Amino acid sequence: MDLDGAAMRVALGRLCREGIARQVERGLYAIGPEGAVLDRRARGWGEAPQRVREWNGRWVIVLADHLGRSDRRQVRRRERALTLYGFAATAAGGWVRPDNLAEGLPDLAAELRAIGLDGDATVLGDAVALADDGWRGLWPAAAIEAGYRFWIAEMAGSLARIPALSVEAAARETLLLGQSVIRAINRDPLLPAALVDVPLRDEMVAAMRGYDDAGKACWARVD
Repeated sequence: MDLDGAAMRVALGRLCREGIARQVERGLYAIGPEGAVLDRRARGWGEAPQRVREWNGRWVIVLADHLGRSDRRQVRRRERALTLYGFAATAAGGWVRPDNLAEGLPDLAAELRAIGLDGDATVLGDAVALADDGWRGLWPAAAIEAGYRFWIAEMAGSLARIPALSVEAAARETLLLGQSVIRAINRDPLLPAALVDVPLRDEMVAAMRGYDDAGKACWARVD
């Protein structure tokens, strides 16, 4: 894979300290307790379109500013959890997202806490904003949609190249590109149609399903 060994060891050490990975024995690692939650989330990328419902114009609000920022590691865990679920920070110190995720508020709050949100954070659902124009602008819609188009084009270009590549090169390319697209899907805020082009997002996910099949076929040829 042309990955630097020293860089991998440093990354694994950090992941172990964060509980995302654990060292089974020298040179052998497995998913850690916090990583198991993230792993389940990551593996569900193909169901991203089913994770949303029609938006009724209401919001989910998370209040965590009162918890402070002195524990930098916990702040990172908190913000990672919130951004992974599409929340954006407001100028007032809260975090918001459209209330369009399919899971109910109790399940959403539990998932957020499982991956790092403080237990003392306040999660409010079905909230109404008196003037939500500012909130709607918290997500860079044009950049998000440009990302959808970029990854769709990258996958199409890769599929056109694969027949001319060696077995090893094709396996490597499909793994690394597929990993990047899946990361983009899992980090997508899953905004409603009022804020982004949802059919374009669904097209990217559908393209990745086809690319995933092509990548598995490439890896089946590796000795």
